Amino acid sequence: MDAVVLVGGFGTRLRPLTLTRPKQMLPVVDRPMIEHVVGRLGQQGITRAVLSLGYRPDAFEAAYPEGRCAGVELFYAVEPEPLDTAGAIAFAARMANIQETFIAVNGDVVSQFPLEDLLAVHRGANAQATIALAPVADPSRFGVVVREPNGRVREFVEKPPADQAPSNEISVGIYALELSALDSVPEGARASIEREVFPLLVEQGRMCAVAWDGFWVDAGTPEAYLEVQQALSDRGWTHPSAKVAPGATVRGSSVMEGAIVGPGASIIDSALLPGARVGRDAVVKRSIVGFGAEIGPGARLSDLSVVGDDIVIPPAAVLNGERVPIAD
Repeated sequence: MDAVVLVGGFGTRLRPLTLTRPKQMLPVVDRPMIEHVVGRLGQQGITRAVLSLGYRPDAFEAAYPEGRCAGVELFYAVEPEPLDTAGAIAFAARMANIQETFIAVNGDVVSQFPLEDLLAVHRGANAQATIALAPVADPSRFGVVVREPNGRVREFVEKPPADQAPSNEISVGIYALELSALDSVPEGARASIEREVFPLLVEQGRMCAVAWDGFWVDAGTPEAYLEVQQALSDRGWTHPSAKVAPGATVRGSSVMEGAIVGPGASIIDSALLPGARVGRDAVVKRSIVGFGAEIGPGARLSDLSVVGDDIVIPPAAVLNGERVPIAD
């Protein structure tokens, strides 16, 4: 079975980390994010991942020159221009000559969702599209999905007031699809699967949904990026090549390849990307330090501060929720 993996976005919510690379090539614990996503697909029977590429396709091609990722065959479908979700899926599926039922996933969704449950409902209902759902505590922040007891989707409701929400279930960006579900998307056209394709399928009674209350993270924001680091490392991991000085504190954090933590420094609920350096007595709390960046002695980072590649933060500097450099 094939899967289309959407990895063409600019990753603007994770800037400045994504100024030079796609977000799916950012490391999550010990490997790039894309390997967690594709590896999970491969564990569940996906034999080919069709990467829908847009921003920096060369980064994927360079990382996987033999056309395999996490044991799964890759097919590269490079968009000529941004086509939005439905346009990108349709372009990739047609380019890869997909003919049978396939899976489509957002490339920044790291999850344990069981595809067999999704496919069982999809095939049992003879649906054109079946989407994975998960419950959330505050549905007013999302578009929620209302489904019938048999799984048929009845409607989408965008950001309902919390006390009026007809459902607390939202899409997690994992779909089972027939190619015919995309018939309404002209070849090469820009279209949204959430706003254009799915509502049409709901009207036609051809769309189902499956809810699952398990682990999933949309890792496209600094907060979620740190969350997935902790979830996949059992709240902390240090690469064997990293150097943590005596007297330093590292807790709930990923300290990646070649990173250095100086004496007296504290790294709490954070991520130090490969080659990052944190000076003596500096504090990095709930923040991300990019490739090769340097945090000066006594500096303090907190509240989801993000430091880009090779940036030097001066000694004793204080960053609270800041991004350096600031990216438009």
